Amino acid sequence: MSDKKKIEKIILQMEAYLECWKQFSNFVNLARAKKFSPEDEAQFLEVKSVITQQLEMVLSFFAAPPVNREDIHALMGNASSIRVMSEMNENALRNLESQWHKIFISLQAVLGQLKVQQKEVEGQSFWSSLFAKKK
Repeated sequence: MSDKKKIEKIILQMEAYLECWKQFSNFVNLARAKKFSPEDEAQFLEVKSVITQQLEMVLSFFAAPPVNREDIHALMGNASSIRVMSEMNENALRNLESQWHKIFISLQAVLGQLKVQQKEVEGQSFWSSLFAKKK
């Protein structure tokens, strides 16, 4: 597989992974509002499973891990269910959101780096692509 195809594949997988992280944040908001159903709980557990499983895929792409596995596992452990999060006090929920945000921003930075690599592989600098005239 060419470098271009590999990077495209990784970018698509990272974008899908980040969507799961966005969903995780939505479930934290449901917990805060204390408005969730058994179906929401089931979906939350599915999202947590995907995040945890796909973490290994993300880590396998890089020589140096872009995120800390233990931080993600700790976050998943602290958010065992929507019900448990709904019973947390506001400071605990803020801490959970802070942990989420730190990881989410790190993953977004990795996606940005991959997009730079993609442009370089395509023979075009990232900056020239941003400022190129539209035809």
